Formats: sequence, C-alpha cells, structure tokens
Amino acid sequence: MTTSPAGTIAAIRVLDAVSEAQLDGLVAVLADCVEGGASVSFMKPLTEERARAFWRSVAAGVASGDRALLVAEDGEGIVGTVQVLLAQPENQPHRGEVAKMLVHRRARRRGIGALLMKAAERVARERGKTLLVLDTGSANAERLYERSGWVRVGSIPGFALLPQGEPCDTTFFYRELK
Repeated sequence: MTTSPAGTIAAIRVLDAVSEAQLDGLVAVLADCVEGGASVSFMKPLTEERARAFWRSVAAGVASGDRALLVAEDGEGIVGTVQVLLAQPENQPHRGEVAKMLVHRRARRRGIGALLMKAAERVARERGKTLLVLDTGSANAERLYERSGWVRVGSIPGFALLPQGEPCDTTFFYRELK
C-alpha cells in the first residue's frame, strides 16, 4: 500500500535485515506499547538497552530465516510491526506463530493492525505455513483478530503480567491458511 500524506500509512514490508534506523524505529514502537500498558513480555521501566537487545535478537532470527519481520511505516517512520515465527519443532513444519503485533499509540485506529495481520498471513503462506497461532492479553487485539477470521480457542486467567505488575488474562487464537 502506498499513500503519502502525513499520518497515513506509506508501506507494509518484510525486512530481510534490520538497519540501525529501523532498529531505532522498532525500539520506539516497543517502548511506546510498554509505556501504554501493553502486555508484550516486558515490564516497566523498559530501558532502551533492553529494547535494543530484544530487537537485535529478532534481527538475528530474521537473518537466520527463523522468523519474518514485517513493519508498517508512515511519513514519520515505523509505526507498527509483527513477526511470524517460522522455526517450529520437526513435527510442526506446517505451523507458524504470530508474535509481537505492535502499533504505536499515535497510529492506532487507522487499520494498521489489520493490514499487518493480513500481510503476516500472506508471508506465512508463502513460506509454506498452513496454520498460524497467536496469543494476546488485549481486548482490542481480540476484536481485531476475530474480525480478521481468527478462531478464539480460550483464555487462561493470570497468564502474564501487565508492565506495572498486575496479572492479566491471555487469549489464544488460531487461523488455518488456505
């Protein structure tokens, strides 16, 4: 997708490698999501060092082919991201996992999450996956996934912690790719 007025999405693309500028953008999106209270595996305060270390490990997974990393960009830079974890146990070569679907708060409610998910599904199909799974601690994300055709499996109470330390439920979804 390509439009260029400020504030609209300019592109969703798959990164084959992560540049320093892209690393900066990914760190900013992750920091914003954690600061906003999202349960995305990190606790407050999230230091830039921890965020950079995380994205550097993701970049290594991209380089090895173990994961696909997609980004959404607008005129100001990266505003969203999602990963497809491709490396699975040998008895699950058909399965992938969607992880860290993040959208910066300044870019929410513009359909970026739905575009990222559609692109992640396309990439998974291209890489030979026929089943995707994911989990989320966000009611807003649950609505997005259900509207996108994902099947809700169930929730586990107190599965994870929010960045401030309070427990939150986690809901699991799957989607068969055709």
